[in-house]
Amino acid sequence: MATTLQPATAETTKQLINYRIDAGVAVIEMNDPPANTYTYEMNRQLDDAILKARMDNDVHVMVLTGAGDKFFSAGANIRMLASVDPTFKYYFCLHANETLLRLEQTPKLVIAALNGHCVGGGLEIAMAADLRIARKDAGKIGLPEVNLGVLPGTGGTQRLSRLVGKSKAIELMITGNTFSFEEAKELNIINDIFERDGFMENIMEYARQFCPPNKAAKAVGRIKRSVQTGWEIPLESALAVERENQQLLFQSEDAKEGLAAYVEKRPATFTAK
Repeated sequence: MATTLQPATAETTKQLINYRIDAGVAVIEMNDPPANTYTYEMNRQLDDAILKARMDNDVHVMVLTGAGDKFFSAGANIRMLASVDPTFKYYFCLHANETLLRLEQTPKLVIAALNGHCVGGGLEIAMAADLRIARKDAGKIGLPEVNLGVLPGTGGTQRLSRLVGKSKAIELMITGNTFSFEEAKELNIINDIFERDGFMENIMEYARQFCPPNKAAKAVGRIKRSVQTGWEIPLESALAVERENQQLLFQSEDAKEGLAAYVEKRPATFTAK
């Protein structure tokens, strides 16, 4: 039996990901109103944007957000999933896994700016970021896939359990409830909550602190790389990863500048080199 492909629509040429660079920060915005749900085509564009930011030496931080002020993302497009066969769904999930792993493995800081509801696959995307910052009173968060008779299939079962522990993760997923950003912060699912007014401006200001000349962006990226890789391997191997990343940093101009500035009792000026 032939695999049912995603129906050809205007979406295949529609811009579903907005991409811009602002002072060393790449802003990647999911743009498919009203709920910024993702399809295979959106994920392909998201993948392209991640690779673009990864390969650009002038990008030091990525900010991932949703268009509008109601949704970060409500997850996978249910109508799209209902229109394709199980084989397509499997490869759709596989590609989504690969895309989010690319986000995690890129040695540049990734901040998810949760501007609205962040549920289902939307939370799965956000959990692949290094930091998650929510807009106050902007929506709900959670993994309600069980209510559709399925599980969170874009990394949700694995990343949530790594954030909150096995038992709590199972509880949150089998009840399928959504909850407030304040509750998510208590559970360590999100890192912080910013005020509603000026949310994105404050996110950008927060992100720029990790860019040169303020911070050694290479060190920020290698800290991320050591944690992300080391988390999944035995301690002895993880310590080797840490040493190798440190050696790379010792050879950088930023390390020389940082050490010299400390000795000379002056602020360091970093260049990401």
